[in-house]
Amino acid sequence: MIKAFFNTRGKLFAVLLSGLILSACGNDKQTGAAEVKWDRDACERCQMMLSERNFSAQVRVFPEGKRSRVYKFDDMGCAVLWLEKQTYHSDPKTEIWVNNYKTNEWINAKQSWFIKGQTTPMNYGLGAQPEKIDGALDFEQAVKHINEIEKKYNIHGGNLEH
Repeated sequence: MIKAFFNTRGKLFAVLLSGLILSACGNDKQTGAAEVKWDRDACERCQMMLSERNFSAQVRVFPEGKRSRVYKFDDMGCAVLWLEKQTYHSDPKTEIWVNNYKTNEWINAKQSWFIKGQTTPMNYGLGAQPEKIDGALDFEQAVKHINEIEKKYNIHGGNLEH
């Protein structure tokens, strides 16, 4: 009788524990920017620590039949150049998030405006903001700017193939 009581109780505990674990996993959002562990998370492309809260970026991809995955970057330039070499670079579901260089809040890069002349971790020099101002680059112009900087200065020396 005592054995049956503990056996039933053990099964109940296992079911409750499984439910808690599954519900915790269910809270993992599958869109938007992910939490960054500043000064601990490393850039996917250059392996520098993410410490500059004004200029970091994230790319969220949606592999076929799998949960979304987030890649983190210390500079918008690293994110753009890394993404160009991935199979899902042209997938319309792919999300790119950047920090608003004034407020540090995450904003959608494809809907942002980029201000040149900023001091950024990898010297691509773009600060993102949600509002358009004179001289600001849209997302496509920012990508072109990053590619021109990379070609001109070869910032990573072409050795960062993933």
